Amino acid sequence: MDVPHPHQLLDFSGQVVVVTGSGSGLGSGIALRFAEAGAKVVVNYRSSAEGAQAIVAEIEALGGSAVALQADVSQKADVTRLVEKTVQHFGQLNILINNAGLYPLHSLLDMTEEEWDLVLDSNLRSTFLCTQAAARQMMNQGSSGAIVNIASIEGQNPAPNHSHYDAAKGGVLIHTAASAYELGPHGIRVNAVSPGLIWREGLEEEWPDGVTRWQKAAPLTRLGLPSDVADACLFLASPAARWITGINLVVDGGVMTHQIY
Repeated sequence: MDVPHPHQLLDFSGQVVVVTGSGSGLGSGIALRFAEAGAKVVVNYRSSAEGAQAIVAEIEALGGSAVALQADVSQKADVTRLVEKTVQHFGQLNILINNAGLYPLHSLLDMTEEEWDLVLDSNLRSTFLCTQAAARQMMNQGSSGAIVNIASIEGQNPAPNHSHYDAAKGGVLIHTAASAYELGPHGIRVNAVSPGLIWREGLEEEWPDGVTRWQKAAPLTRLGLPSDVADACLFLASPAARWITGINLVVDGGVMTHQIY
């Protein structure tokens, strides 16, 4: 195969990327970063229509191309429609970022089945459904593709009141490896990114103790930014990672380097 020149590695011109759950938060940062790299971006949202339209406007103001598409990615019919509308609008689908998910707090002993199901559906079922639909589209195009799943360091290191979220993200990690194994022969790479604590507006006020403890625990001494995670996604979706599939890239400022005993 031809080896890309270094200046081509993070050029996504002509590529179409779907970022699920990108109407706000981390997903919007990932969507913006891909647009800055030249990709055409589908900003998927479930209920944050206003936020999604704002991201599209910001991308267009930068000279990029984007569209906001509503879909509940935990529902198969919505996922099918999302992929179909992506292809109708941009003609193809090259990259999928499975970012959508919920992370509420519920103690294990008090958690209801409905609360468990909601978190597993939004984080793990959505990853399965979107991976399946996107891979089928990539194969129908006769092209290679890249899928990046947003997992979490909690998929390897549990947190209190998060047994449902931790189980979902652990599932995302093994699903990533299994998908990479099955889809590799079709030229589709599947990898995961596991972020640590990511800054958002108001976090320091809502959880001052947690932020302080994180900053002390992290060898790099700060919270992560959406751009830190987005750049990891850019790398894994790019030709720079052309011989990388089935891996989990931890982006946590070094917190997971700590001994647990």
